[in-house]
Amino acid sequence: MRWLIRPLSALVLLLAIWAPSAHLGTAEAAGPDGQMVWAIHFTLAPRWLDPAETEAAITPFKVLYPIHDALVKLMPGGMTPSLAETWTMSPDGLTYDFVLRSGVKFHNGDPVTTEDVKFSFDRYRGASAKLLKDKVKEVQVLDGRRVRFVLKEAWPDFMTFYGTTATGAGWIVPKKYVEKVGDEGFKKAPIGAGPYRFVSANPGVDMVLEAFEGYWRKVPSVKRLVFKSVPDETTRAAALKRGEVDIAYFLNGPIGEDVRRTPGLKLMAVRTNASFFLDFLDQWDPKSPWHDRRVRLAASLAVDRKAINEAEMLGFAGLTGNIVPRHMEFALAIDPHPYDPKRARQLLAEAGYPNGFDGGDLTPTPPYNSIAEAIGSYLGAVGIRTRVRTMERATYLMSWREKKLRGVLFTALGAGGNAATRIEALATRGGMYAYGVLPEVEDLFQRQARELDRKKREELLHQIQKILHDRVVFAPIWENAFIRGVGPRVEESGLALIPAFPYSAPLEDLRLKRQ
Repeated sequence: MRWLIRPLSALVLLLAIWAPSAHLGTAEAAGPDGQMVWAIHFTLAPRWLDPAETEAAITPFKVLYPIHDALVKLMPGGMTPSLAETWTMSPDGLTYDFVLRSGVKFHNGDPVTTEDVKFSFDRYRGASAKLLKDKVKEVQVLDGRRVRFVLKEAWPDFMTFYGTTATGAGWIVPKKYVEKVGDEGFKKAPIGAGPYRFVSANPGVDMVLEAFEGYWRKVPSVKRLVFKSVPDETTRAAALKRGEVDIAYFLNGPIGEDVRRTPGLKLMAVRTNASFFLDFLDQWDPKSPWHDRRVRLAASLAVDRKAINEAEMLGFAGLTGNIVPRHMEFALAIDPHPYDPKRARQLLAEAGYPNGFDGGDLTPTPPYNSIAEAIGSYLGAVGIRTRVRTMERATYLMSWREKKLRGVLFTALGAGGNAATRIEALATRGGMYAYGVLPEVEDLFQRQARELDRKKREELLHQIQKILHDRVVFAPIWENAFIRGVGPRVEESGLALIPAFPYSAPLEDLRLKRQ
């Protein structure tokens, strides 16, 4: 079966791309030379304005990079000292010393201090918070510029968890201001140390930022940034074509192809850290059909990954059999299951479901709804009946995190790091999104965390990835190719500066063409 991924209505909607749009303002209204506007594919959640709330996902970093700054963060050259000018590890691997840059300030004029560093780590409660705090014995403020992290035992992945987009633990907030306004007040009016200061946010509408001329790295070139929430893909494309926005995220299928053919516009796709997969949440219930490995394997064999990739992602995605992207450190290259609906039906019959079964909800990570519809059609063709259940992204991530979802997810993780950070989030006892754990995986994960020999660590992490594949705990679909459209006013979009990062960054490097 070859499923026509996009409904005909999507093609019809393209005819409306030139129609007037009443709710999107124009970039020219505030001076095009000093303003850059994005069409964002989901609603920005207030909790993403606070690094302490960072989920095991790439989404929050869309606003962390402009507003906040970290001791160390991913930049065009890799993991780079930022608020810290240097960092060093002791020979025994038990202590990490950071030296703050001199004269760095938050947006309200307060200096960034070592007390802020300790405070930010202590209040962090986002992705991998328990793991980090189980491993870190204490944070010592040595003096005004030096801060030390003391570990309970040598942990080779400390900097990977602390200094990449695997977590938000290394991003620094002002202690005095947070204590003054409280957590909720901070989300409403965040103060950071990044290249842009927060101006305003209208939930579901837009967020406005202005350049912070005191930013330590460089004064941003673009004066004003506007992030507009535009969930409808056709409306995003229309806004880009009319010049109302300068960059539009997530343009796929015929809509992306139409943008690619439009003179003056550029279509940019990047292979990100995001791996998309089916997560069989009910497999941990012995009474569920999903508990049977044969059923999960049947579901994986039922999906024609290549056809969906060509129709939805314009062929840019990379098909895979692993939840860890191939380019990540310690990744094991695993080929995807072949498209084999005949074998899928045989497996279902062997498992006792010759006439199929009700597979429950199929919930996609927003806004990848049309891809989930295609997957649901393929599952239905072999007898696995599902219902696509759509949600808003912030609600979806919170529901997944709080273990409120059931059935099957078509989901993804796009956070950076390595194989260990990806496995920790999805398949270990403390994982933010782990609904169940295989004991052997947990044991291997704890062993690799203590292993200082890199080759032996790799072997342990490869064992975990092979077990997850062999047991079909997940059904990986592809390594995502995030497709963006760029308008004619943009000289530097920031969309290809940080490897595998899907959004514009670093924001201080953005440039508009001179008029």
